[in-house]
Amino acid sequence: MIQWPCVLKLDGDYELIFLDSELMFASEFESLIWSDSDRLIDSGGQRYIISQSKGNYTFVASGGRLSLTAVTQLIQQHEFSKGEMCLTKIQFSSVEEAIQSLATEE
Repeated sequence: MIQWPCVLKLDGDYELIFLDSELMFASEFESLIWSDSDRLIDSGGQRYIISQSKGNYTFVASGGRLSLTAVTQLIQQHEFSKGEMCLTKIQFSSVEEAIQSLATEE
């Protein structure tokens, strides 16, 4: 079961898209050009493959859970690509806290 909030990690891009609910996911995902390599990462660090059929989305767990270190590194890459924050200041005590940190981005 997916633990919201989540981030969408687009393959080949450092940008992360914060998604606070499945409803927000459906709204955002409709406007994206996405690939089978994109992954949804939930607040527990679990990665999911996303598929769509007849307007319904299916999420299938893919591989093991990402560690807090791995999620922090994704967020550091995301912030570095924007060039707005000192990377050494990006530290979290949980995966959920790391993902939630993206909620305030515009």
